[in-house]
Amino acid sequence: MTHFEEVADVEEKRSTWPALPLILGLSLGCSLSLLMVSWTQGDTDDSCGDELGNGGLFLGSNRGDPPEDQRGGPGNEDFQPRIVPYHKDPNKPHKKVLRTRYIHTELGIRERLLVGVLTSRATLNTLAVAVNRTVAHHFHRTFFFTGLRSPKVPHGMAVVAHGDDRPVWLMYETVRHLHQHYGLDYDWFFLAQDDTYMQAERLAELVGHLSAGQDLYMGRAEEFIGGEERARYCHGGYGYLLSRSLLARLQPHLDTCRNDILSVRPDEWLGRCIIDYLGLSCVEVHQEMTYRYFELGKNADPEREDRAQFKNAFTVHPVSEPSLMYRLHKRFSQIELDWTYLQIQQLQVQINNLSELTPEGKAGATWPIGVNPPFRPKTRFEVINWEYFTEEHIYSCPDSSPKCELRGADRADVSAVLETAVERLNERYQPQLRFRKRHLLNGYRRFDPTRGMEYVLDLALEAFTQKGHNQVIAKRVSLLRPLSTIEIIPMPYVTEATRVQVILPVTANEQDYVSNFLDMYVMNTLDTHDNVLLTFLFVYDPFDAQRISQADVFAGIKAMIGEVEKRYGDVKIPWISVKTEVPSQVKLMDIISKKHPVDTLFFLASVWTEVNADFLNRCRMNAISNWQVFFPIHFQEFSPAIVYRDQQPSAASSFTAEALRDGRFDRHVFEEACFYNADYMAARTKMAADILDNDELLESMDVYEIFVRYSGLHVFRAVEPALVQKYVRRACNPRFSEDIYHRCVLSNLEGLASRSHLAMALFEQEQANST
Repeated sequence: MTHFEEVADVEEKRSTWPALPLILGLSLGCSLSLLMVSWTQGDTDDSCGDELGNGGLFLGSNRGDPPEDQRGGPGNEDFQPRIVPYHKDPNKPHKKVLRTRYIHTELGIRERLLVGVLTSRATLNTLAVAVNRTVAHHFHRTFFFTGLRSPKVPHGMAVVAHGDDRPVWLMYETVRHLHQHYGLDYDWFFLAQDDTYMQAERLAELVGHLSAGQDLYMGRAEEFIGGEERARYCHGGYGYLLSRSLLARLQPHLDTCRNDILSVRPDEWLGRCIIDYLGLSCVEVHQEMTYRYFELGKNADPEREDRAQFKNAFTVHPVSEPSLMYRLHKRFSQIELDWTYLQIQQLQVQINNLSELTPEGKAGATWPIGVNPPFRPKTRFEVINWEYFTEEHIYSCPDSSPKCELRGADRADVSAVLETAVERLNERYQPQLRFRKRHLLNGYRRFDPTRGMEYVLDLALEAFTQKGHNQVIAKRVSLLRPLSTIEIIPMPYVTEATRVQVILPVTANEQDYVSNFLDMYVMNTLDTHDNVLLTFLFVYDPFDAQRISQADVFAGIKAMIGEVEKRYGDVKIPWISVKTEVPSQVKLMDIISKKHPVDTLFFLASVWTEVNADFLNRCRMNAISNWQVFFPIHFQEFSPAIVYRDQQPSAASSFTAEALRDGRFDRHVFEEACFYNADYMAARTKMAADILDNDELLESMDVYEIFVRYSGLHVFRAVEPALVQKYVRRACNPRFSEDIYHRCVLSNLEGLASRSHLAMALFEQEQANST
């Protein structure tokens, strides 16, 4: 959603335009004050043990009288907490205090609502799937109860089959299943049929306003045929709400109801059971909250339905086919969206009116109303720069070039903003004027972290009047694309105790750097007893492989490995020898992958990598099996010969902020990677159909490209300050693909020094030559 503000003319004073609605999430906060209460192992003899009962504090009324029962009577509305003092008896032995894993368990906090949908074998793959796709993801848990399971269960649905298709038996087993498995975890249980459309947000709001401590049977009340006038049962087609306490009281009577009550309708059977044994009837109004429903007529069109009863309904019944379910969902989503927009407009009006009472007056109300004010820098270093752009180019480029072409997401962003600006101008001035964009004169944008992306556009517009006259005018408009609500994405559980298998490929040209790698590995992993293993991969070219018996080029490294194994008796560092002309990452990983279990966590390193505990922990956390792979961007130090010249570099550690000043994060290198063997094997399996033993294709790709193109996993690419590499000029192999070779050359060029250092070196060289 983009907010829009128009300026009358480029040189005139800015006049505000009502901001477009912004969806806001409002929530009420509660605070809890906890007493000092301990849970001890074993039975207790303290006087407070009886008062705590089954783990919960009993509450008394205002007069100090005891409650009617543990749930509280119907007349006991106003409660006051009664403090249960805790006295430690010094004569009794100390008992181990047990704490629950989650605080909501210790406090007895339950989820609010569980939804159960009664379906059948015939409609499980049609209507039940429609219910699951429209509203199930809005509830905390949704179960589909059926008598007999279909041969093919729909993906992503929690289906419970009871083994009998009789309607009353299905209802009996469903209620018993809910109490047995979830009776202590939820406050409310909502049951409906699969031909019922449910408005999830309104049902959640309903249970949020009801007291969970009372017995409640709520829905559309229906009379029994030939029964008592006052007794009512809840119609199953419109859904009904059962409280946790009612479910607990009803459970002992379920078997008796199954044997004694004869009924064809399951909702009528449940209502008769509740009335006969609990004395409760179905209600439509409780605690000033009304259960609203709508009966959908035959051949009804949801898009044309405008009655208030329809718009305010919690449930709609009957829904005859899945397409009608989707149309209802679309209609109710539009109703909720329009209602949200109206609320936002009302809030904006209230904020604007209240701003007159503030010391700044109306001038203190920032545009757009309801969005955070612009960021105000305290120093000149905090000023947010504006980026200048046209329809074809932008004058602020990632590589510090003065001008680059608009492409990709940036181009789509500019096009969308221009289209929105013209659309909002037409909405304001039609039918008197109609605008058409000629071209963009000037465009400015900046990202404000407190509110979003701001735009200022100077537009050349062709204005048309109702009489057909037209004129080209210039108009300045301001727009804001606000930051949306932050969404927390659930991630699989990972642990920092996972073993990391470090893989180090070494060629003959790189063996001079292995000594430093091995020293850092010993100091940061073996001395600290970290859960890390190391495997060397010696890459021989064909010439060196033929002379391995006379002169092994890696004999020195193997000797160093032997010294490490001798110093640490329980440590073994294996190595694998490979002969190849082109040491492709993919070919090497194919060899390593076959020699390790599928659950192995690999860290593919280079000889310039300095392994440390901080990075290894982030490797464990960021690489998630069957979910995500991690490609860190290491920090590359600049050439000390250019940066320091006649000065001596500081002896700061590689992991201090001091060392991160004279270098850069090398985005052109993809050598380091963390991933699970199972994920690599799955990606290579998908790739097999494309390569068909084409070695040239394998040489043109690296592990990063394989995961991007063939895995379907999240590829997490982020800067890693714990990976610091000393400056080195890498040897770029021209036999690799053009893209890999080009990235290697750019890494060498950009890693030489910063522009200021290079300029100073050239300046000093010119001065030396002139003298």
